[in-house]
Amino acid sequence: NNENGKIEVLGSASVPAQGIKRGIVINIDEATEAVERLLHEIGQQVGGKIKTVDIAFAGQQVKITEYKGYRYISGEGVVIRSDLDALYEEVKNLQTDKEFTTIHIIPQTFVVDGEPADLNPVGMTGQKMEATFKLISVPETHIANFRKVLAMAGAELGEVVLSPIAAAEAALTGDEKEMGAILLDIGAGTTKLAVYNQGIMTHAAVIPFAGNVVTHDIREGCSILPKWAEQLKIQYGQALGDFADGSKVVTIPGHSGWEPKEISFKSLAFIIQARIEEIIDSVYYQIEKSGVVNQLGSGIVISGGTAGLQNLISLIKYRTGMDARLGYPVLRTEDGLPKNTRSEYITALGLLKLALDKTKPVTKKRVKQKRENKFSPWLKEIVQGVINYIDDDDDVALK
Repeated sequence: NNENGKIEVLGSASVPAQGIKRGIVINIDEATEAVERLLHEIGQQVGGKIKTVDIAFAGQQVKITEYKGYRYISGEGVVIRSDLDALYEEVKNLQTDKEFTTIHIIPQTFVVDGEPADLNPVGMTGQKMEATFKLISVPETHIANFRKVLAMAGAELGEVVLSPIAAAEAALTGDEKEMGAILLDIGAGTTKLAVYNQGIMTHAAVIPFAGNVVTHDIREGCSILPKWAEQLKIQYGQALGDFADGSKVVTIPGHSGWEPKEISFKSLAFIIQARIEEIIDSVYYQIEKSGVVNQLGSGIVISGGTAGLQNLISLIKYRTGMDARLGYPVLRTEDGLPKNTRSEYITALGLLKLALDKTKPVTKKRVKQKRENKFSPWLKEIVQGVINYIDDDDDVALK
């Protein structure tokens, strides 16, 4: 942060996500090449080498486990920081699955001698402290692949943050989290969401289909090449078939002796709408699964590469019955991003915020923020880089 309290973005870059599919590394060499190019571009902008990189995880294999623990309060019956730390350490050492690594420990409730407490019970009096946590875990093999790619590119892996949690840090206000809100990130390979209520992240999920599946449907439905399908989606697509102009058509050039093909805007829109409705229904299932569907007063905030699809917000409102808006960074930042691309950098900006939060002195009021992140030691110096390169469309690095 600079002296004005704003996040100062010193450099930014974006490269194609080679070797990445649906949020995971599928080709080490290709992914390494992409990251090397990315780090080189950033290094030239900032005049130095990026040594440590935080990443946003967007793979579909996300496991969420609830854990209830308790601890008898030591000393004179007043909750002190060491009581809290001991309880977190107990949760940290849980072995829920040897093949998974826990990347987030998120407190949900604290109770002291039967009395509900806030997420910082330090100073309360009693004999017994109980707590409920959500543990978010991802496959260790995926983390190992990310670590290997970064090592081959000359950097170290820092923190791993679930992608929608990072995005929510940049796109949701404190009031929205308190009233209840969903951060919905519809990317290319996966659709991610995080549900917040009373300021707490209560549920998260990664759905294994998004914008690329829409492109595939257009290719199949119109019998055209993938490159034309993607271009049609971006330039002429929309999410509501009834709103499309039935008199307008777009002509796809012929190839290999085949005649040019005309596709109506309305036909294109209905193909897109069918798949988007399926995605929205899957999202709403996860919202219901959160258990707080009737407590989400702020509604849905939409980000990701598919968020700009015409009439998407209207369709989401109709299918869910909830308010919705397009996501944009709510953080105070100094301009250092390409113009008109700030919404595309939401997840990377959220990673920066989380990294910067950990460099600030920890006070009692910051216990909740501290523990919502991965439980590694606090960084002594400013984080040197973050990458949101784990989805297929938003390949962004910031310093």
